[in-house]
Amino acid sequence: MIKRIVKLHFRIEETDAFVQLFEDTKTQIRHFPGCLHLELLRQKDDPAVFFTFSFWESEAALEAYRQSELFEKTWKATKALFAEKAMAWTVQVVSA
Repeated sequence: MIKRIVKLHFRIEETDAFVQLFEDTKTQIRHFPGCLHLELLRQKDDPAVFFTFSFWESEAALEAYRQSELFEKTWKATKALFAEKAMAWTVQVVSA
């Protein structure tokens, strides 16, 4: 299993639009083959910064999602709202 953390920094006036986009697509993403978990987090001291936190069965499952029409459509709409380029990390648990 891998975990994916994506930092998203939006123009402040676009944050509501992003939250709505997430709400509209989260069920489809959660049901994508290989997705085990998905949540949206917001930075406490900067309401324009969000993080998605997802768990995937494998890097292949994540890559299949990233090559999907669902991702392409969702990412295109998300990118249009950015104030800064997104940052992403793929990590695995070393110790729990």
